[in-house]
Amino acid sequence: MGSSEEKVVAVIMVGGPTKGTRFRPLSLNIPKPLFPLAGQPMVHHPISACKKIPNLGQIFLIGFYEERELSLYVSAISNELKVPVRYLKEDRPHGSAGGLYNFRDLIMEDSPSHIFLLNCDVCCSFPLPEMLEAHRKYGGMGTILVIKVSAESASQFGELVADPVTNELLHYTEKPETFVSDRINCGVYIFTPDIFNAIEDVSSQRKDGADLRRLSSFEALHSATRSASTHFVRLDQDILSPLAGKKQLYTYETMDFWEQIKTPGMSLKCSGLYLSQFRVTSPHLLVSGDGTKSASISGDVYIHPSAKVHPSAKIGPNVSISANARIGAGVRLISCIILDNVEIKENAVVMHAIIGWKSSIGKWSRIQASGNYNSKLGITILGEDVTVEDEVVVINSIVLPHKTLNLSVQEEIIL
Repeated sequence: MGSSEEKVVAVIMVGGPTKGTRFRPLSLNIPKPLFPLAGQPMVHHPISACKKIPNLGQIFLIGFYEERELSLYVSAISNELKVPVRYLKEDRPHGSAGGLYNFRDLIMEDSPSHIFLLNCDVCCSFPLPEMLEAHRKYGGMGTILVIKVSAESASQFGELVADPVTNELLHYTEKPETFVSDRINCGVYIFTPDIFNAIEDVSSQRKDGADLRRLSSFEALHSATRSASTHFVRLDQDILSPLAGKKQLYTYETMDFWEQIKTPGMSLKCSGLYLSQFRVTSPHLLVSGDGTKSASISGDVYIHPSAKVHPSAKIGPNVSISANARIGAGVRLISCIILDNVEIKENAVVMHAIIGWKSSIGKWSRIQASGNYNSKLGITILGEDVTVEDEVVVINSIVLPHKTLNLSVQEEIIL
């Protein structure tokens, strides 16, 4: 084990508005990292996991959102966790490794011995202290969190082969066309500061290559866009693949849950995974009730203290209700996220859906979907300030903000 004086820092990549288009209409209102899963902002889950790392010095968020969009949250979470959290805004996308390298001086200002790197849109139990312990035993430059998945789904991710005895990374390929392995990269890493030398080597090689290459007239026209490529370094293809098999990188396998949060459907699934995790880590965040003085609760349910829920409502499993929501008499909620200031009137039903901020669901209405988290219309999404009038049924549909529905719809995207 390392000495108690060793400092560790954590870096969470949060992306920015040029990405996250698959998260619309929810990302129209709020930066994706702040979208609530299980009642907490998406980025809160990796941040609170970092709090458990021994000798944690600082947490950095790197992305290209405007600072004002994240500043209130960053200030609040720093105070809550008593750990300095800083947001570092990129001038342009640099790639996952390039973004890390771009802020190397700030990341290294307290001379940390280890650097955790996490992606914000990953949902898992984040076994970071265990990873750190394994990494120190391996003695390499980096350790990658991996998980076993089905052979059919593996090709959507970075597939890797590791030595079954030493856990050394032997081969890494990003989204291969033919099956390589059922072990995939979870997007959670720990590195020694040597990672910066590896990234610098890639940038230098590119710069030397660019200087040597004579530009054709077509390339000259596009040189403004090409000039950024020496700074854009991807962790997976540019760093992990070349270093595999060189006794530099190792793997740590998680047996717990893991998902990527690319779409609203997956955010609903991941909200449920975090709610179930709360049973072990934060039981005080879950509510209970038997339908007498408070609503009838089944399964894992989070209700913000400011929300008002009628005692005759039936709620759960996998339900998250945000601030100032109002849930009327006889309402049934199953597998849904209810956002701030939503009103759901008497006897309405909401299943497999996300109800946007300030929306209103009328009496006896039904908002539902098939619950296929991977399908584009597998859950129903209402954007901000959508009004569904009484006795209207909305099935497997997406409704953009500020719409009023007075007729039932099925499998539609309402712009």
